[in-house]
Amino acid sequence: MKPPVPHRRWVLAAATALALIVGGLAIPVTRAAEAAPVGAGSYTTTPVGPLPSGCGAMSNNPRQFATANAPAGPIPTNDWWSSLLWKRTDCAFSEPLHAHPISYDTFTDGLGFSANSTPAISGTATGVGEFHYPYVQDIRVGVAGLGAPQVKVDGWTDWTVSPHWSDGTRTLRATIGHGLPFAYFQATGGNAQISTAGTPDVWSNSGATIGFRVNGHDYVGFAPSGASWAVASGQISSTLAGRGYFSVALLPPTSSATERADLAATYGRYAHAHVTGTQVSYAYNPATSGLTTTYAFTTTAREGTATQTVVSLYPHQWKSLSGSTAITPTYPSARGRMKVLTGVNQFRTAMKFQGILPELPAVGDGSGGDLSTLTGHLAATRANPMDQRGNDTYWTGKGLGRAARIAEIADQVNDTTTRDSALNAIRSTLTDWFTASSGKTSRVFYYDNNWGTLIGYPASYGSDQELNDHHFHYGYYIAAAATLAKFDPTWAATSRYGGMVDLLIRDANNYRRDDTRFPYLRDFDIYAGHDWASGHGSFGAGNNQESSSEGMNFASALIQWGQTTGDTAVRDAGVFLYTTQAAAIQEYWFDVSDQNFPAAFGHSTVGMVWGDGGAYATWFSAEPEMIQGINLLPVTGGHLYLGNNPTYVRTNYAELVRNNGGQPTVWQDILWQFQALGDPDAALANLRANPGYTPEEGESRAHTFHWIRNLAALGNVDTTVTGNHPLSAVFSRSGARTYVASNPTAAPITVTFSNGTTLTVGAGKTATTGAYTWSGGNAAGGVPPTTPTDPPPTPTDPPPTTTPPPATGGPTRYLLPGGGLGAAGGAATTTVAAANGNHDGTPTNAQVFTATGLNLAYSGGQTAFDLFVDAGTAVGNGVQVRISYDLTGNGSWDRVETLRYFATDPVPGYEHYTQNAGLSSATGTLGALSNGTVRVEVWSAIGNNPSTVGIGNQSVLRLPYS
Repeated sequence: MKPPVPHRRWVLAAATALALIVGGLAIPVTRAAEAAPVGAGSYTTTPVGPLPSGCGAMSNNPRQFATANAPAGPIPTNDWWSSLLWKRTDCAFSEPLHAHPISYDTFTDGLGFSANSTPAISGTATGVGEFHYPYVQDIRVGVAGLGAPQVKVDGWTDWTVSPHWSDGTRTLRATIGHGLPFAYFQATGGNAQISTAGTPDVWSNSGATIGFRVNGHDYVGFAPSGASWAVASGQISSTLAGRGYFSVALLPPTSSATERADLAATYGRYAHAHVTGTQVSYAYNPATSGLTTTYAFTTTAREGTATQTVVSLYPHQWKSLSGSTAITPTYPSARGRMKVLTGVNQFRTAMKFQGILPELPAVGDGSGGDLSTLTGHLAATRANPMDQRGNDTYWTGKGLGRAARIAEIADQVNDTTTRDSALNAIRSTLTDWFTASSGKTSRVFYYDNNWGTLIGYPASYGSDQELNDHHFHYGYYIAAAATLAKFDPTWAATSRYGGMVDLLIRDANNYRRDDTRFPYLRDFDIYAGHDWASGHGSFGAGNNQESSSEGMNFASALIQWGQTTGDTAVRDAGVFLYTTQAAAIQEYWFDVSDQNFPAAFGHSTVGMVWGDGGAYATWFSAEPEMIQGINLLPVTGGHLYLGNNPTYVRTNYAELVRNNGGQPTVWQDILWQFQALGDPDAALANLRANPGYTPEEGESRAHTFHWIRNLAALGNVDTTVTGNHPLSAVFSRSGARTYVASNPTAAPITVTFSNGTTLTVGAGKTATTGAYTWSGGNAAGGVPPTTPTDPPPTPTDPPPTTTPPPATGGPTRYLLPGGGLGAAGGAATTTVAAANGNHDGTPTNAQVFTATGLNLAYSGGQTAFDLFVDAGTAVGNGVQVRISYDLTGNGSWDRVETLRYFATDPVPGYEHYTQNAGLSSATGTLGALSNGTVRVEVWSAIGNNPSTVGIGNQSVLRLPYS
């Protein structure tokens, strides 16, 4: 493959065609109404579905809340600070920003700080439960008299952001970031001001430095030399000697006044070396299977000569720290103890990449009765290898993943008929999605230049309007393309469809800093070491991620695609994402060392990680099988990291059985396959004893049998030995090792393992040596193309089920007790029942509010509303609304608008669900109301807990009528 070619930013214009570089090819950028070719594939530049949305004009101008100083190019999304830039409902300020060791929030007069070290724990040790370190304000830092109408973003780097305030007279600019105990400020127009929660306990005030305690937390303010701090009425202020800069640091908890003073003095050496940039770099060395990651800080000396800084490290970082020594004491955080480095410009971590496989080798089911069982299961998939359950990006991806597993296994056991059927299904599906023919509006990708993103339609789970989950969805496409590339390299060539695969990679996690079409590593939080799922991150608990294993599916797909196509930049990016995130998952989803979760939490795993904590819960189910299983699927050879600690696997599975009150009854195949990584004999016994189980939607009986049967032969993952090839792994059973490697290329290779063992692998094969010596499956071969099928029809809405009460009045109406829509009444609430399933788009157990006999002239525009909704501390709830118009009162609905559901946060207090959520679907057109009827239905689309809706004088509907 050609070496990477620098990209240049491109702008769509109605009469301008520029050049776009994809994978080394110059691709014309077409007019907005045309498809843009990428090799033999293409994407559309014409919107075919809902677009990202937010407050005000966010859908048209995603830089609305960025200043002119902010970096050019696409805005970052899916970050810990995204709600600062992508405002969902509050068009002025952000949700809490959980940077660790400090959480922040933005207000009209400045930046709030929280060092809350007391977890709020809810739920039970055997059911849904969660822990959070919610934002509890200690101090607020600003400028005296500041009254900014909103906060904007003035800049960002890899793990810092710079919020900016201006009221026309005074300005404030802050820089905050992951791991930084300092927040850095520049101020104009007034004195620096620190307001405290209660009277501060000032333990030192000397010259330009003041130390004080609030809520049991120690802070130090550093003004320029020659300045001083004054304390009065719970406020600390400084003129800054007219120099306009200062910093505020949180100190770690200390055991003595002497230790506190020493830390304050140490931090003071670096207080005016303001961090102005952060950047990660990484290097993968196949010879040693080593990954070295460098976290670098750029500083600007506001005064003095110091250019170094103070940083704190997450557990996945300090446990792999190389060349530096962290000091004590440590900071508490939602991720466990954070250790401190002082006087540094960078630090490095060194980790081992353990290797992945396209699929386990058929050493246990390659002959005899087990081979007959496997081939029978394979034959049963032949007619429908994808078994696709939906036509959107996610469910298409699940089907592609299923077919890829079948193709890999069938090839190993010489079932070429099933292999070719699966490859044909992959080829036809990917080719269809990668082709944007004229007028095509489904199974197509659209590039939005404003937001710098590639959206697949039909979208799902907010992947369009909220840019959620792109790594989850696209990882399946890339992994299936990697399998196809092994057997059909022509299809995968850049001149054919490889360029489209690369676009999906770059959208979800752009590995090239010089490619300004997409933000760098969109979904991956570089410092936190894992992905975030929400595009906007607008929750009181911060951003969140549920299925860490689907994030790892994306990372392993990059490794396979890069290795198969010869693109080492993609491969190495995949190794960085995979290795870093594998370490983070062990710490923050599994807490394998039992050091990070609060002691009273009572669970060995979480289903979701939040910015301020974690939850034994999911967005969609309260069943223990799904809470634990969502971080295990899909089961592939890229998920061997799940078996790096077999003892923990047994602990995790035992908790499942305990919480479930017995063995799993749903997602049994996923859970048995996980169990096989810690206790393969027990997993095989479970599988053989339950032949009538129902496969999970992305699984097949063939793959489940193959996985468990072969782990029963191979034993556990052996992390003490690594190979010099990324597609390799080692297993050990009763002290006997089996060495495995896969070769997707057209020439034989020899793999050397760290203990000196060598293994020769034929072209297109997976082979083993050691306890099992096996020569592998068929060599790669061509497969004829087939024609993709049409998508299934879209289901219609259910008929109305309620009889409306009468109402009269104008276009502004409130949701009233008893189901009316009319003038504001007294404050009240109503309860929306829990979903206990997925009812996205389908009213279920809805609260219904109706007005009849309406005579109003249509004034144009769209329906507006502001619903007060609250899920309390419940995790994973989403309230949805549908508004229906019967223009003439004849009993038929002329216009039906279904809004996208509103995912509530797990923090008590009303949130505002407005029309900014965006339309999920709409039918018909609006017109004059003549004796007409309007109906509002509110229900839970997802979640296992009820929600509260404010009514009476709270939730309002504004009809586009006069």
